[in-house]
Amino acid sequence: QVKAQFESQANVNCVVFEAIKYKTQVVAGIMYFIKVQVSDAEYVHLKVFHSLPCENQGPSLVGFQTGKTRDDPLTYF
Repeated sequence: QVKAQFESQANVNCVVFEAIKYKTQVVAGIMYFIKVQVSDAEYVHLKVFHSLPCENQGPSLVGFQTGKTRDDPLTYF
């Protein structure tokens, strides 16, 4: 759901965009940290906020880290 936001902010077009792993952090909603494969050998880490259901808003991309590999640990940032 945040592919278009990532492509816009990073100024790239991703043919591959597949979530590999994720972690969550409960805040006033849920913060997701997601490892996403964007090409054969390139990965990005996304920080996505999903507000509480009563706020009726979709997920939003808060930040990202590029230049990651499949073996890089997924950490909070």
